[in-house]
Amino acid sequence: MSSIDIIVPDLPESVSDATVSKWHKKIGDRIQRDEILVDIETDKVIIEIPAVDDGILTNIVINTDASVKAHQILGHFNSLQDDDQSESFQMQNQIDVLKPNKKKSIDEKQIKSLGPAMRRFINENKEKSDILKNNNINSLFSRKKTEEPSIDYLSVSSEAPEDSKSVCLTLKDRSEKRIPMTNFRKRMTERLMYTKNTTAMLTTFNEMNVQPILSLRQKYGSSFEKTYSVRLGLMSFYIKAVVESLKHYPEINASIDRSEVVYHNYFDISIAVSTARGVITPVLRNADTLSLSDIEKTVKELAKKARDNKLDYNELTGGTFTITNGGVFGSLISTPLINPPQSAILGMHAIKERPVAVNGEIVILPMMYIALSYDHRLIDGREAVGYLNTLKNLLEDPARILLNI
Repeated sequence: MSSIDIIVPDLPESVSDATVSKWHKKIGDRIQRDEILVDIETDKVIIEIPAVDDGILTNIVINTDASVKAHQILGHFNSLQDDDQSESFQMQNQIDVLKPNKKKSIDEKQIKSLGPAMRRFINENKEKSDILKNNNINSLFSRKKTEEPSIDYLSVSSEAPEDSKSVCLTLKDRSEKRIPMTNFRKRMTERLMYTKNTTAMLTTFNEMNVQPILSLRQKYGSSFEKTYSVRLGLMSFYIKAVVESLKHYPEINASIDRSEVVYHNYFDISIAVSTARGVITPVLRNADTLSLSDIEKTVKELAKKARDNKLDYNELTGGTFTITNGGVFGSLISTPLINPPQSAILGMHAIKERPVAVNGEIVILPMMYIALSYDHRLIDGREAVGYLNTLKNLLEDPARILLNI
């Protein structure tokens, strides 16, 4: 039997610390090799720390919500050999000693030794076991008596008006809850404030007819899925059109580094994904080299890994342009915030049928508002508006993507 340290692994580059987000085991629990013991959270990813051997958890050094650094000891467990039953039994006895002793419930002799008022207090409130958890029974009883006038003050007699009853009930039920902000949320707040304070951000809008894409999906969706084992969605069209438009307007795919402008000859597209922790932007690498089926498969995989907290740190860094789709939540129009150090972000929105003038006639078409937020320090209105017009033309006539015109 040997004691093994549970240690924080090497953290990703540029990450100095992390936060203990969840312990999956309690002191005394039996653990198996490769079973997840604890999760630690950085500003971007959650890192799972598994057990390196079978054993029993004996000590938790760092509790939940505490900050830790690389190679710091989180706790200890004792490894167990499967054929060593005596040692296992002995270890379990040691763990039982480590566990806090439970308070025994109050017995009848103790109740009889109390005064009449306290006996009535115990019987009426049915708090026998809770009373023993308090070291001073008299102070608990006194506090209960002290609280009674405030309760009487808030209570309403049967003759009080109905409005008074509802007001008093509302006052009694009001409460607040405070929880520490996660590292991820802190970092996201810092990045949002950095964008607000350091960029000259503007947003330009346009709208497009989505019917051509919807018609293609309806016509070829079934064949596409049978051929590639993935559904034909809208995102693959969006990304293809985004990349082709970026080729015409390289400033929108560029970034500012101090006093220099960095132009990228590659297209790493960040895709905003909503998760329980917040919005995460995994990166689709070399999007210009991917087919529609490759894009659909990769985006689906990245989104699943994001929601399951399985993304690698490298999958979250290095994007050159971001797409966010608030339309999945019903957003009609918005002004998305730039994802630094990028210089622009495209916002897609809900598809709504609207009356539109076409060749002098009013027709009902599925329309979508699109928004481009951009850093005016690098991108002028001419480029921003031109980019959205190019994107609109490509998506309203998808054949242009294949013909590269």
